[in-house]
Amino acid sequence: MYICAMFMKIRTFGFLGLLFMLIISSCGDFNQILKSTDYEFKYKKAIELYDAGEYARASQLWQELVSIYRGTSRADKVYYYYAKSQFGMKDYLMAGHYFNTLKEEFPKSEYAEESQFMVGYCFYLDSPKPRLDQQVTQKAIDALQLFINLNPRSERIEEANRLIIELRDKLVYKSYLSGKLYYDLGNYKAAVIALTNSLKDFPDTRYREELMFMLLKAKYLLAVNSIEDKKEERLNLALDEYYAFKDEYPESKNMKEAEKYYKTVTKLLNYEEELK
Repeated sequence: MYICAMFMKIRTFGFLGLLFMLIISSCGDFNQILKSTDYEFKYKKAIELYDAGEYARASQLWQELVSIYRGTSRADKVYYYYAKSQFGMKDYLMAGHYFNTLKEEFPKSEYAEESQFMVGYCFYLDSPKPRLDQQVTQKAIDALQLFINLNPRSERIEEANRLIIELRDKLVYKSYLSGKLYYDLGNYKAAVIALTNSLKDFPDTRYREELMFMLLKAKYLLAVNSIEDKKEERLNLALDEYYAFKDEYPESKNMKEAEKYYKTVTKLLNYEEELK
């Protein structure tokens, strides 16, 4: 057993040593490539490294080759591989930047259409969670919509539309969360504004029923808690919202609760009329 254990240790150390030597050798080979002034050699090695999935090393070479091949027939291809290498490293900000540079500097390139799409796709991948600021999400939507407008026959149109729908839903959900936050804090006036804007900006959202019910609820609570000078006006607005919700979602699971608001509002409005 002892001899077997020693043998296994020797084999393990031998393997690790071999691996270490291979790494050192690989680093040495790459440094030689970096130092080389044979740019055709570097160009071929950059492609090999990219194809092998070694995006960080490939990116180092493409970074230098961008300036070397500027103004040549390979310039767009170098930009393309540089952008793709950044994308492979998941640096979507820089990848998007170079894809954008490619499509602007080489609008007739064979890579222009894909680059236009990738600008939007990189923004899409960088889009944060709904609770965070959504400026990048809007940039993704704008870039993908521009791609659709410029390339109406592209095979990527379906995917671009799918991504836009997903991104728009994220913006709606952000708006929904903002409205809900105002609602939870008891700031019903701000909740009404946020939810109204959400429905106006995204009328076809899959959250529409939930947003409309929350808007009804916020208007109702704003009305019943208002000062007397504004109560009647706000009660009427809540009543209008009830009719809108009932007309669009008569079978909603929230209809029973909505009916309670309706009865309270109409009762209070009759009371207001009697006071007059």
